Amino acid sequence: MGSVEICKASGTKGHLPLTSQVAPRAGHRSGHVPVMVGEMLDALAVHAGGDYLDATFGAGGYSRAILDAGAGRIFAIDRDPTAAARARELAAEHPRLTVLEGRFGDMAELLAPHGVRRLDGIVLDLGVSSMQLGDPSRGFSFAADGPLDMRMSSRGDSAADVINRADARTLAAILRQYGEEPAAGRIARAIVERRARGPIERTRELAELAAGVVGRRGGRIDPATRTFQALRIYVNDELGELERALEAAETLLGPGGRLVVVAFHSLEDRMVKRFLAQRGDALPRPSRHAPMPLPPSAPARWRLLTKRPLRPQPGEVAANPRARSARLRSAERAGALEPAG
Repeated sequence: MGSVEICKASGTKGHLPLTSQVAPRAGHRSGHVPVMVGEMLDALAVHAGGDYLDATFGAGGYSRAILDAGAGRIFAIDRDPTAAARARELAAEHPRLTVLEGRFGDMAELLAPHGVRRLDGIVLDLGVSSMQLGDPSRGFSFAADGPLDMRMSSRGDSAADVINRADARTLAAILRQYGEEPAAGRIARAIVERRARGPIERTRELAELAAGVVGRRGGRIDPATRTFQALRIYVNDELGELERALEAAETLLGPGGRLVVVAFHSLEDRMVKRFLAQRGDALPRPSRHAPMPLPPSAPARWRLLTKRPLRPQPGEVAANPRARSARLRSAERAGALEPAG
């Protein structure tokens, strides 16, 4: 690899805030508790006979809720083979559910073979899932030791590949841009010094290295959190994937169609906010990660339903601490549509 270009940044289902690496709760299917389900359904405004897309299936909590709300058809996307297999099990019980294995940024291409060119609603629940974090073999979490992998689809370069091949400057840029890590340069130099004695291949090894640089000051944020967040976002191209998904949603949603996005950290939430503001009814602002705003003469393409993000109620956070970082934004498709397909 030599050096790694800082153009990567993508996701499956996000139910665990990046400020915590709590083990999945017992007593719930797959240890998974879907976040803000009621708020999601209210924003999506499911109507009988409508076509909907759960673009990040995960454990299927949102898909089940949308089915129960009376959707005519629902399509579910996940690039994680384990999650896709779980989705197929649910589809065997519910003929209205169709499973599409792949990246949610490719939603238009995945839907096209099924003759779907217009949707009534799309929901994106971003980040990493409880199931992925809870499986040490996937390498997403430092709560238990495992191989330093972090790939959602088990394809492409792993986190270990990046850590052991990228130069210090590139590593620092990854940690700074995607983890907002103040100690990015010092951690990057420590990684390069450590790997000179042999490759870094285990999650605990990287976590201890990051903690040794940052120091343990107490509080709920582990000193390795930002490093792991940055590598996961980079390895899976999470911000690039989200950008492609937002653009595809704009084309796929019919007049009055709803987009609902649940984000768990500020990079994703800011990107969604800017995209909708630039192409909706707010003043455009420049952004590194969002498409350019529409020309001043162009009609708004989105009507914002949430001027500010919705946050989980205190009771939900008390029952499910993983919900505390969730932010829900929603918008309705407005204005003239380009031809689909």
